[in-house]
Amino acid sequence: MNFINRNREIERIGHVLSNKESMLVVLYGRRRIGKTRIIQQIMKDEDIYFTADQRETPRQIASFAKTVAEKIIGFDSVIYPDWEVCLLALNERLTQRITLIIDEFPYLAKSSPDLASTLQKLYDNRSQLSFHLLLCGSSQQMMHKIAIESTSPLYGRANEIIKLTPLNIYWLREVLNCTGTEAVEEYCIWGGIPRYWELRAREKGMREAVVKHILDSKGILHEEPLRLFLDDSRDIVQMSTIIEAISSGAHRLSEIASRMGKPITHLNRPVQRLIDLGYIKREIPYGIPHRNAKKTLYKIADPFINFYFSYVVPEKTSLEMGLADRIYKEVVEPGFHAYCSGYWEELCRASVPMVFRDKLFKPGSRWWGTTIGKDQVEIDVVASSQDGTEVIVGEAKWTTSVNIHSLCNDLNNKCEAIPALHGKKIRKVLFLKSKPEFVPEGFHLFTPEDVVSASNW
Repeated sequence: MNFINRNREIERIGHVLSNKESMLVVLYGRRRIGKTRIIQQIMKDEDIYFTADQRETPRQIASFAKTVAEKIIGFDSVIYPDWEVCLLALNERLTQRITLIIDEFPYLAKSSPDLASTLQKLYDNRSQLSFHLLLCGSSQQMMHKIAIESTSPLYGRANEIIKLTPLNIYWLREVLNCTGTEAVEEYCIWGGIPRYWELRAREKGMREAVVKHILDSKGILHEEPLRLFLDDSRDIVQMSTIIEAISSGAHRLSEIASRMGKPITHLNRPVQRLIDLGYIKREIPYGIPHRNAKKTLYKIADPFINFYFSYVVPEKTSLEMGLADRIYKEVVEPGFHAYCSGYWEELCRASVPMVFRDKLFKPGSRWWGTTIGKDQVEIDVVASSQDGTEVIVGEAKWTTSVNIHSLCNDLNNKCEAIPALHGKKIRKVLFLKSKPEFVPEGFHLFTPEDVVSASNW
């Protein structure tokens, strides 16, 4: 798979590394999100790239010296007692400014707790250095602790800190060369992780890729969430249990706590950690202050994690018995349409600022609550304009059999019955899987092609 997007990240890193003074760059993000591919794009022939591992410090230093010796002959002929001596020796031997790239930096920091302080000392005297330093890591929590938290020795020293986030669905369609509808279905499985896309693109179709890489007990992604959790937590059982509870329908903190048999107060920290890592998210109805915990629901934010806990975890025993094909046919296929509908709604809400170009709108939210007539109602998409003069109100349906008259009448009634919309200028919007024969006057229509194309930002 060719390198895609990430142009803004590469531009920012390149700008920093073009400086004549030694710069410190921090690049981090979850496993398989594309950090190494970015490094490959920015590396020059004279740069030094070292991947850390989990060995003891003396072996790490020796391995680093051997890597440097590929560019500086004889550098590994000396035994360096610590990282400070080793890095100062490198600095003295350099004849031009280079970039020193250390991948999986948390492994070094874990085996050498004083390394961050050593780097602090070096960069407090950066005018004496002959190299830029790029620290890269998959452990988001560790990278945050090492370089971003105010208590870290490196706090305030980095010239650029970039957290890589998943790519949007537009680029998935480009990689797979598929329709907007197909892109939505693929996104509901692979999310925005480039490595997953690469594995998918190697296979003939979606079914073959899911069975081979996810469902098959020997598949490369069959235990992927456990590896992700191990990067950032010692208690992967607790992380898995929280996500499993959400996946099985527990969306309030009280419900999650009840299923785990724990007090709510014991979950605040692990839940927040999962939010920070991008695996789950809080959902609050449109118009409700974010501090209102009573209305908060918790959803799985990452499509791949959601797919895994929806279809792999409940069927672990059958999958271990080699029944991957059967599970796909009898479990995944029958429920996949309903599974996709939730992420279709999310994609529609996220697309709102881009599908309307005449006025700037905020990203959409969901609304649920009680109408004037005391009925319980839900609206899929609600978004305010930045100037507060208009509100988008929409329904998102992932089905080809829509009764357009009924859907529009229902949306009209909701607009009349919801107090939060009274006195607002409303744009009524339909996000549909396929284009109907006609759309009633006064309604805007967007299809998967529109939503996916709007994601190119």
